[in-house]
This record gives sequence, C-alpha cells and structure tokens, in this order.
Amino acid sequence: MHITLATGIELALTVLLAITLVYCIVLERRLAALRSGQDGLKGSVAELNAAIARAGTAMTALKGSAADAAEQLDSRLSRARGLTDELSLITASGERIAERFDRAAPKAAATRPASMPLPSGSVMNRLESLRAVR
Repeated sequence: MHITLATGIELALTVLLAITLVYCIVLERRLAALRSGQDGLKGSVAELNAAIARAGTAMTALKGSAADAAEQLDSRLSRARGLTDELSLITASGERIAERFDRAAPKAAATRPASMPLPSGSVMNRLESLRAVR
C-alpha cells in the first residue's frame, strides 16, 4: 500500500479533528458543571444577602431597644438620686430632732414630777434602739 502525501495529511487532520472533538465534549461537560455550580453559588449568595439584611434589621431594632433601656435607666437613676437626697435630708432632720429630745429630756425630767411620764418616752426608746442598731 502506498500512501500519498495528500492521504497522509487528510488522515492526520482526521485524527486531529477527532482529538479536538473529544476535547470539546470534555470542555462542554466541565462548562456545564461550572454553570450548575454557579447557579448554586448564586442561590447561596442570595441567601447570604437576605441573612445580612435580616441581621441589619435586627441590629437596628437592638440599637433602638438599647437606647430605650438606657433612657429608662437614666430616668430611674435620676429619680433614685433625688430620693436619696430627700432621704438624707429627712435622716439628718430626724437626727437633729433626736438630739434636741436628748438635750430636753433631762431638763424635762428634772422639772416634771416623777409620777408623770414623758409623753415622748416611747419615741425616745425607739430612737435609742435605732441608734444602738447602727
């Protein structure tokens, strides 16, 4: 058998075309897999985007709640400070009154008959017991 140059070139081209055809089929399959993976990736990105949007909404709501809580806390602290100051004044006033009772009790006992008890005796006993507790 005698192969001419033209037949050899045609045979080589046929082999190269067959190899190209097989390579195109493999490439098409890889591209199809890549496209399907890309569709899955698009879905994942869309879900991630929705989750980020929900997280942003939740953060905004959380900031609002924290601001409301801080405002309530500031209000309560202000009221508590005012009550503390008022209680301090009342306590100081009570201590001054108790001191006056203490100073006045011996004088009143000296001028009062022994049969007549002090009207504030129970109050004085209570004050003394409170002082003893402190």
